[in-house]
Amino acid sequence: MSPVICFKGYRYAGLPSVKLATYYKSALHFLSNSYKQVEGYLSLAASIVVLTVVVLPSLVVASEANKPLTLDQAVRFATEHDAWLSGSTYTQKATEALAESAYQLPDPKLSLKMANLPTDTLDFNQEAMTQLVAGVSQMYPRGDSRRLKRQQLQQQSAQQPLLRSERQAKLTLTITQLWLDAYQARQSIKLIEKDRALFDQLVDISLAGYSSALGRTRQQDLIKAQLEQTRIEDRLTRLLQKQEIAEQRLLEWLLPSGNGSSTPGVNLLSGYSAEPPVIQSLYAERWQGKPPSNSELASSFIRHPSVQKIDQSIAVAGTAVRLAKQKYKPQWGMNASYGFRGEDASGRDRADLFSVGVTVSMPLFSSIKQDRGVDAATASQEKIRTDRSLMIRQMIASFHSARTQLERLEQRRKLFDRKLIPQIKQQAKASLNAYESDNGSFIEVLRPRIDQLNAQIEYLEINVAKQKQVAQLNYFLTSIDATSASTSLRTSGIKQ
Repeated sequence: MSPVICFKGYRYAGLPSVKLATYYKSALHFLSNSYKQVEGYLSLAASIVVLTVVVLPSLVVASEANKPLTLDQAVRFATEHDAWLSGSTYTQKATEALAESAYQLPDPKLSLKMANLPTDTLDFNQEAMTQLVAGVSQMYPRGDSRRLKRQQLQQQSAQQPLLRSERQAKLTLTITQLWLDAYQARQSIKLIEKDRALFDQLVDISLAGYSSALGRTRQQDLIKAQLEQTRIEDRLTRLLQKQEIAEQRLLEWLLPSGNGSSTPGVNLLSGYSAEPPVIQSLYAERWQGKPPSNSELASSFIRHPSVQKIDQSIAVAGTAVRLAKQKYKPQWGMNASYGFRGEDASGRDRADLFSVGVTVSMPLFSSIKQDRGVDAATASQEKIRTDRSLMIRQMIASFHSARTQLERLEQRRKLFDRKLIPQIKQQAKASLNAYESDNGSFIEVLRPRIDQLNAQIEYLEINVAKQKQVAQLNYFLTSIDATSASTSLRTSGIKQ
C-alpha cells in the first residue's frame, strides 16, 4: 500500500499521492486565513525536516542492507572487525606500559634489625655495641641498561602497527581470492544452467530420431547425448561444491567476532554480488606494463610491511647488542643505616651510630659470560638481516612469476576474443547446417555445442585468474610509510 501524505493542502513534489479533496479544501482555507497559511508553511517545513533527518536515512540504510554483498564491503568489514587486529592493539599498549615500567629504578630495600644483642641476659643496655639498626639500600642497574631496555620495548611496540598492516594486506588478498573462487563457481553454474535446456533438447531429439524408423540418429548418438547430459549434472555438482567451500571459508571473516561483542556480522540474506569485481592494478599504474628491474623491485619492497617489520626486528636486535654490552659495566649500590644504642651501666647515653656505604660489582672473573652474551646478541641480529635478504629475494621471484602469469593470461584472453570463440561459433553453425542438409551426423552437432560451453567457462576462468594475479601483485606492491605517526597502507585497489 503506497503511503498518502498531506500537509494541510499543499502537495509535496515526489510524494506518491495526495488527497485532492484535502488539497482544495486547504487551498480555500489558505486564501481566507493568512495565519493558517504561515502555520501550513511551518508544518510543511517541519515535515520535510523529519523526512530528511529521520525517514530518508532509514530508507537509505534499509536499501543498503538489502543490496548484495560486494567484495569491497567484505574486505572492509573483515579488516575493521578482525579480532587479531584488536589483539595487536592491546599488545602494543601492554608493551608500551612495560617500557615505562622498565625505565624505573628498582625499589629501595628497608631493613630493621637488632644487632649484637647479648645472649646471656638479652639486655639491650648491657653491651655498648648492642643497637637497633634501621637501614635503607638502593641498587642501580648497570650502565645505561634502563634507557636501553625501555628503548628496546618501545621498538617492539612499534612493530605492532607494521604487523597490523601486514595482516590487513594478507587479509585483503585472502578474501579477494576466496571471493573470486566463489564468483567463478557461481558464474560457471549460470553458464551451464543457461545451456542445460539445449542439451536436454538434444537428448530428446536424439531419442525421438532413434525411435523413429525414418530417423538418422544411431544408438551411439543417443548414448553420447545422454552421457554428456550426465556429465553436465556432475559438473554442476562439483561447481556447487566449490562455491560452497569458498563461501563457507569467507564466513570466517564475515561473521560476528564471537567474543561477546555486539558487532553484527555481514547481512548475507541478499547473497553475494553477481557483478565481477574490478581490481585496479598497482603494477600497471606504477610501471605502465613495463617489467621492472630487480633493483626497482627491491627498492619498492623495502616499503612493504613484511620487510619493514623485519627492519624493526633488526633495530630491536641492535638494541639487544648494546644492552648485552652493558654487562661489562659495574653495578652500583648505596646503603645507609642508623643504629640506636641504649644507656650504659651508669645511666649515660651512648651516641647513636650512622653508617653509609657504596657497593659495586666488578665483572673481572666473568668476562667469558659477557663475551658470549654479546656474541649471541650480535649473531641474532645478523640472522635477522639474512632473513630480510631472503624475503626480498622470494618476493622478487614471486612477483616475476605472478607478472609473467598475468601476461600469459592476457595473451590467452585476446586469443579467445579474437579467434577461438568466433571459430567455435562458426563450427557450431556449420555443423548444424550440415546436419539439417543431411550431410552431418548428430554427434557433429553435439560436439561444437559442448566445445562452445567449455570455451565460455574457460574464458571465465582466464578472467578470474587474471584478477587473482592482479590481487597478488597488489599485495607485493603494498607500501607503508613507517615514518609517519599514522601508518598509511595502500594495497587492495578494489573497485566495485
